[in-house]
Amino acid sequence: LIKGKVQEAEAILRYAAKKNGVTPPAVLFNELELEDMKAKTKQSYSIIHLFKTRNIRTITIINLLVWMILTAEYFGLSLSTPNLHGDDYLNCFFSAAIEVPAYLSAWLFLQRFPRRLSLSGILFLGGIVLFFIQLVPSNLSGLATALVMAGKFGTSSAFSMVYVHTAELYPTAVRNMGVGVGSTASRVGSIISPYIFYLGIHHEFLPFILMGSLTVFSAILVLFLPETLNVPLPETIDQMQKIKRFKVRDTPRNYHYRNGENVTMVSKKEEI
Repeated sequence: LIKGKVQEAEAILRYAAKKNGVTPPAVLFNELELEDMKAKTKQSYSIIHLFKTRNIRTITIINLLVWMILTAEYFGLSLSTPNLHGDDYLNCFFSAAIEVPAYLSAWLFLQRFPRRLSLSGILFLGGIVLFFIQLVPSNLSGLATALVMAGKFGTSSAFSMVYVHTAELYPTAVRNMGVGVGSTASRVGSIISPYIFYLGIHHEFLPFILMGSLTVFSAILVLFLPETLNVPLPETIDQMQKIKRFKVRDTPRNYHYRNGENVTMVSKKEEI
């Protein structure tokens, strides 16, 4: 249809209707719909449109941060595997094998649970376990390795889910561009990930504390994104869902305006 091949599009739709036992209407596309479609396809989009309105700008900035932090932790944990206690080959095997249940769980979460809460929860899991590594006694090195693998599990699962959630957030006009910009930002995270563990020179657990803090921060950011499960995909930027706003307080503030002897009470409700 975009290329003007209306007859071929009608033939495909009628063939599909015949296979499904459905009787198609006599006229599939009227002239008004075709003209409107041609007018929309003439408009070109660039990366500037990802920052055009306040809503899509906020969503884009949150996605850039989430992708960058997620990739930094994923590659950081992967590259730190030889530094773990125990057999290096066995640790590398565990680091790779943990991704299998991580991807399966990501598929389950995407099928059964809301996108926003699933991604935020798995990011929170991947970040919070890294804080407990510093509490593990030196004679329980196996437990520390298990916590690192738990963090790798959460990060790998979130990595699979973020592609789906990001694609569903953006409208059709800029969907590929939105995912591409997020993926580009993730390369920045992969570049800085090897340098995170240089912080271990100053403190042994500082890299894990930093990655855990950033991942928990990204989990909080995801909560501001709209939910996309069972929601029709937007076609235009104006059809995008709004970012979440959380009520802080619902207590009224009273402002007094004196006009002679009369006092007017004005109540103001605040939210962010």
